[in-house]
Amino acid sequence: METLSAPLISLPNRSIANNNLHFRNHQILSTIDQCSSGKQLKQVHAQMLRTGLFFDPFSASKLIAASALKSSSTLEYARDMFDQIPHPNLYTWNTLIRAYASSPDPFQSFMIFLALLDEYDDLPNNFTFPFVIKAASELKASRVGRAVHGMAIKLSLGMDQYILNSLVRFYGACGDLNMAERLFEGISCKDVVSWNSMISAFAQGNCPEDALELFLKMEGANVMPNSVTMVGVLSACAKKLDLEFGRWVCSYIERKEIRVDLTLCNAMLDMYAKCGSIGDAEKLFDEMPERDVFSWTTMLDGYAKMGDFNAARKVFDEMPVKEIAAWNALISAYERNGKPKEALATFNELQLSKIAKPDEVTLVSSLSACAQLGTIDLGGWIHVYIKREGINLNGHLITSLIDMYAKCGALEKALEVFYAVEEKDVYVWSAMIAGLGMHGRGKAAIELLFKMQEAKVKPNDVTFMNVLCACSHAGLVDEGRALFHEMEPVYGVVPGAKHYACMVDILGRAGFLEEAMELINEMPTTPSASVWGALLGACSLHMNVELAELASDQLLKLEPRNHGAIVLLSNVYAKTGRWDKVSELRKLMRDSELKKEPGCSSVEVNGIVHEFLVGDNSHPLSRDIYSKLDEIAAKLKSVGYEPNKSHLLQLIEEDDVKEHALSLHSEKLAIAFGLISLAPSQPIRVVKNLRICGDCHEVAKLISRVYNQDILVQDRYRFHHFRDGHCSCMDYW
Repeated sequence: METLSAPLISLPNRSIANNNLHFRNHQILSTIDQCSSGKQLKQVHAQMLRTGLFFDPFSASKLIAASALKSSSTLEYARDMFDQIPHPNLYTWNTLIRAYASSPDPFQSFMIFLALLDEYDDLPNNFTFPFVIKAASELKASRVGRAVHGMAIKLSLGMDQYILNSLVRFYGACGDLNMAERLFEGISCKDVVSWNSMISAFAQGNCPEDALELFLKMEGANVMPNSVTMVGVLSACAKKLDLEFGRWVCSYIERKEIRVDLTLCNAMLDMYAKCGSIGDAEKLFDEMPERDVFSWTTMLDGYAKMGDFNAARKVFDEMPVKEIAAWNALISAYERNGKPKEALATFNELQLSKIAKPDEVTLVSSLSACAQLGTIDLGGWIHVYIKREGINLNGHLITSLIDMYAKCGALEKALEVFYAVEEKDVYVWSAMIAGLGMHGRGKAAIELLFKMQEAKVKPNDVTFMNVLCACSHAGLVDEGRALFHEMEPVYGVVPGAKHYACMVDILGRAGFLEEAMELINEMPTTPSASVWGALLGACSLHMNVELAELASDQLLKLEPRNHGAIVLLSNVYAKTGRWDKVSELRKLMRDSELKKEPGCSSVEVNGIVHEFLVGDNSHPLSRDIYSKLDEIAAKLKSVGYEPNKSHLLQLIEEDDVKEHALSLHSEKLAIAFGLISLAPSQPIRVVKNLRICGDCHEVAKLISRVYNQDILVQDRYRFHHFRDGHCSCMDYW
């Protein structure tokens, strides 16, 4: 068989070719339509080369169109054929631009379009522009698309229906909904594609109400919707979490007898899952005649969001093909729902299975799980994996790496990642500011904010939340006040509820409770739960019973089942010796079936995470751990340590029992295990789910000095680095 690698055959005598042209056109060209594989198309190509028919522009265009629009593999062959044609016609140029616009490499559409402008005698037509604009939509290439739009206007094609429809879709994809709507309104005779383009633009642009409203207008205009319309409408229902309207849409599809293909079925499934109607999703899923990876992944994600991880795992195990999207759905579901161990176990399973290759989403979720658990060994391995595989370090990955290293106690490593990146977006800067803040380096966080401005990167609401948190952890009250008051007039960022909560925390921690209360009263909006929570936490630190009762009351009005509010108020009562009030609150919790979150500490040893609860004796080395605790107690007493029994927030009469209860706190168990399992040169990294208590904080300082071992504790709010009898927080936390 002759292929493109063979030398070109000379054209036959023109008279012979003309005599037989009608026969050849009828016989060979009709064969093109019957080809079902790339191999058959190559055979036809060889025949056309032998007869010289390939050099007839119309005939060549028919063969190239069949190859280009069949699959990605034959598209490359079509491109090679195209390069062999001396004078391809405009139809052939358009065919190749169209094919690449829908391919995995839409950028090639632009390259061919530029070649068309440079090499072809005639100008592009109204069929050329929609395909180039589609490529711009796929790549979200805003500047290129606008240039193409301008070119279409100059060629008097700006009001062409097909081009306008493509432009509405393009501007919607690029997030310019105003321009998309202006063009849509300018279409004099809107067809179903026009309406679909605008509905999809609204749905994808997080304007679901506008999408649904436009669909009702479409109905009023007597334009019959199709399956594409309904996909956009269902997407809007899913984003709006409007189950009632979503169900109506599904019945509408059935009533209007709209053709239901796999894409539309998946849209209905996605709507049910996102709106929390897992029963409807199950019924539809079971009835689907065809399913793809999206169908399976949607069900998996739906179960995970409902907290039914057993069902999610069952769906995952039953999937016929486990593409990386399915692995990502399971890993991220675990990670988002406070199950970092399960997330990392699934990541490890992915690595061992070699079924699919981790992508950016996999690595971001896994790094976040490492940050939650403080597993720096695995987090560091993922960093090495990213380098080894040559994975592009985009903003998401850089942010995740900085966050992971900072939360695992390796602040210098986080800074190393940060400074190695040349192009830093606002989220990268914000992540590094957060990392410095959680390590108590408030002044360094503020300095980084100023460097961010020098780099011409505008801070956003997240940046300010992080820098205000940094001020809170470092006790930088004046600096925090100044930044808070400059947010809107200087930086154009309107303070939100979270910023007010940070400011209340700054003032409250420093003991300025009255000023914190004044700030709450001056808020332009109703104070949120986070604001009252910050005040309640400050009252707990400074034992202000009256304000604590007010804050707790307001917080429970907003979140009646917030057990943390009751626990904090109970702590205030306990610290001030009001045990009758403590008993009342405990009874309230029992009657309401609310349970206090148990203290839990974990420590990583040789890549394995070991967890401890208060008074835990379930660990295989439990006997050795408690023996080590006795040794620690004896050594600390010899250097003058006395247990701070005021941190015991329950009524225990006997002093020796109080002392024993304090020694059973989960972080002490984790530190003891670290001492028997790690060499003195290895830091003990502990992750605590609650705020570390004052007694444990004092004990950790002393252990770091007596045993000459670094101890790093990440509690719920910040990082503590204990070394040589001191803590990085400077006893302000």
